[in-house]
Order: sequence, then C-alpha cells, then structure tokens
Amino acid sequence: MRTLLVKPYNLSDHIQPALGLGYLASSARDRHDVRILDCVKEKIRPSAFEAALDEIKPDVAGFQCYTYDLHNLKGMLSSCKNRNIKTVLGGPHPTSVPLETMEFFGNELDYLFQGEAERGFAKLLDMLEGDANINLNDIEGLLWRKEGRVFSNPRFFEENIDNLGIPAWDLIKPETYPEAQHGAFFKKFPIAPIITTRGCPFSCTFCAGNLISGKRLRKRSVSHILGEMEALYNSRGIREFHIIDDNFTLDRAFAKSLLKAVKESSMNVSLSVPNGIRVDTLDDELLELMKSAGLYLISLGIESGSDRVLKLMKKNTTVEGIRKSVVLIRKHGIEVAGFFILGFPGETKEDIEKTIRFSLELDLIRANFFTYLPFPGTESYNNLKREGRLDEVNLKRFYFMNATFVPEGLDKNTLKRLQRKAFLGFFLRPGIFLKNIREIKSPRHFKFLFMRFLRWMFVK
Repeated sequence: MRTLLVKPYNLSDHIQPALGLGYLASSARDRHDVRILDCVKEKIRPSAFEAALDEIKPDVAGFQCYTYDLHNLKGMLSSCKNRNIKTVLGGPHPTSVPLETMEFFGNELDYLFQGEAERGFAKLLDMLEGDANINLNDIEGLLWRKEGRVFSNPRFFEENIDNLGIPAWDLIKPETYPEAQHGAFFKKFPIAPIITTRGCPFSCTFCAGNLISGKRLRKRSVSHILGEMEALYNSRGIREFHIIDDNFTLDRAFAKSLLKAVKESSMNVSLSVPNGIRVDTLDDELLELMKSAGLYLISLGIESGSDRVLKLMKKNTTVEGIRKSVVLIRKHGIEVAGFFILGFPGETKEDIEKTIRFSLELDLIRANFFTYLPFPGTESYNNLKREGRLDEVNLKRFYFMNATFVPEGLDKNTLKRLQRKAFLGFFLRPGIFLKNIREIKSPRHFKFLFMRFLRWMFVK
C-alpha cells in the first residue's frame, strides 16, 4: 500500500520531527511504500494539502492528531475521501477520547487507533492490501465504523519497546529541520529528539500522559538507545539530542546507566531534557553524570508557586521542595528552565501572582508560562465537563499562548495580561535578558525566537 503519514499544519512553536510517525513508518515499511509529510516544517497549509495528495497519490493517509489539529483535519480528511484514500487517525486526542473523535469526523474517518499503534497499523495495511489471514477484530487498538456502529478493539502496550525498532530517520531527515526545536535554545546543531522510555505512573490532573502511553514505565535497553544515537551521529551529523520522555529520570539507575554509556562513547554531543522532568527524581550522582555526559539544561514541570494549587493539580510536590531541587541542580552547573501553568481551574488571581513572584525567586535561565488547557480525557477536563464548563473552550484556538479557558473570578483579558506580565517580568531582567541574547546562534534562530515572542505576547 502506498501510505502517507501526515503531521498536519498548526501554529506550534516547535518545528521538530514527529517521532510517532517515524515509528509507524518503521513498523510498516518492509511491506509497504511509506512516506512522511511534515506540513509544519514544509509550511503546507490545509488549503495546499490537496496538491500534495495529487502528487503522492497514496492509497492510505494516516494523520497525527492533537486537539488543536481537529478543525484543520476536517478538511484534510475530506480531501482524502474525495480521492478514495483510506483515512486513519492516531495520537493524543483520539487516544484520549476515541468515541468522541469518531463522532466528530463522521464518515470522513475510516479508522482510528487509540494508544500505541505500531503493531496494529502494520496489520491494518496488510489487511487493506488483501491479507485474508487478518480481520478488523485482530488489530490491536483499532476503532472502525460498520453499519452506523463503532467497534473497538482493546489497546496494546508493547512490553519490550526495543521491539518497536527506531524511527525511520531516513524518511524524517532530522538534519534538515530548522533552529525551532523543542526548548527554543540549544548548544549544538543539528538536533534530534529521542525517546528512551514510555509510560507515566503519576496522576497530575492536567496531563494526559498516562492515557496515551500507560501508567507503567517501560524502558528501552541502553544498547538499543546508544545504537540509535550513534547512527544519527555518524550518518546524519546530529550533534545534540533532546530526550523528550515524560519520565526520563523516574528510574534513576536506568538514567545513570544511559548517561554513563553516552559519556564513554566516542560521540561529542550535547544533551537536554526540554520536555521537563519531575523535581523529586534527582540526586547528586545523577546530576554529576548529566553534567559530565554533556547535559546542559534541565526543564522542570514546576507549574505553580502555590501549594494549594499544586494540591489541586495532584503534583505531589511543594514550593519548598521545588526550591531545593533548583538549588541542587544549579550546584552542579546545569541550567534550569521552568514550566508554569496560569489559569488552572480553581486558581485565583492571587495564586497566579504568587506563581509569577516564585518564578523570579528561582535561579532559572528561562521560564514558560502556559495558560491552562483542558486536555480531553484528563481529570481536570472531566471535572469541567461534569460542571458544564467545556462550552467555553474554543477548540479552534487550543494553544498554550491563548487564554482558551478562564477560571471563575477572572476574565480572558486579565489572564492574558497576567501571562504577559509573567513573561516580560522574567525575561526583561538585565542579567536574564543578556544571558539569553548571548545564546542566539544565527539570524534564522533569532527570527524563530522573535516570531515566538510575537505569538505568545499578542495572540488571544
């Protein structure tokens, strides 16, 4: 089957490879002709997508879907159906609310995968090509429609994730991506993101991580990860790796063994964890290894400067514990970036002001102040749904820079004003401003950073 895997166009600040599509391509390419189309990188807006379809002429089109992709995908799926192309959807949104997603797209969508789709997707392509030994009921994690009814198969989690192989890097070509990766700043270039673990045992009420990859932490073998890194280093010229796991440091012994292997390898690379790690998973030995292996930045999911709000979020951290963790990291000469959420349900203006003050007290080089998003399937989303408050949410503007949801007692303009105050108050301090200016690598890098600034400051 001629198969096109698509990352839809969106307003994301991060132009980085879609690892999920890379893994899907690897699972199916030994029997099928698979291509990957990154519409964000190639600047292919939905209006230009039909031309790409007419050029590639796929039999099957599979789409990565986040909540902010829903409305763009409506037209893209319709373009596929007009050309008799089978349509498949996967990713965080369909995994979190599969039945709602099937209903939203109606007959434009043929198949949906919830959870990890590597095994099931390859089977689906084999079945569509005519393999009589496979039927729809055999395909893990699949939803499909028949005679007006939706049928669903149980999700599947691969126990040994080495079995999934590595992403199809030759189709992704990470060395061709611009200086607009996750985290915005970097030490070396070009960059490739990698995943070393899957799964999250925590129950933060705003996060859908464990809905997508399960609650149990599953780890790749160190030799498997190192083999991927060395191949990227030698064959594609990659000089920096971003570990984008949800919980890279949860199993400290595993993280230490990987860092030792990187340190002892012949690669001269830099590392960072721009997706964030938990503040309560660090110790001196781990931080020493991070520094010696070339890791220069740790992002922390701090979220709030209010212990009351941290409890509402079920973060199982405290303001004092966060302070100590930042001091511990900085003691080892590693920079720290902090993630904060503004406008969480139940949060007050005073709580937000407390978070802004807290961000200024910590020894951070950068901070990102996200407005709260009610990700489908999360505990906070379900609470808002039960209270009848989701009607306020504009899914067409479902981005962190927008005040998509506003808690009681605040209004959208006030929340955006507080977000601007947080950003400007943090970054316009002379020392922080100069530190970050010195880390800009090129005019093109400056351009991406400036465009991000405009979007975060002025988009409503």
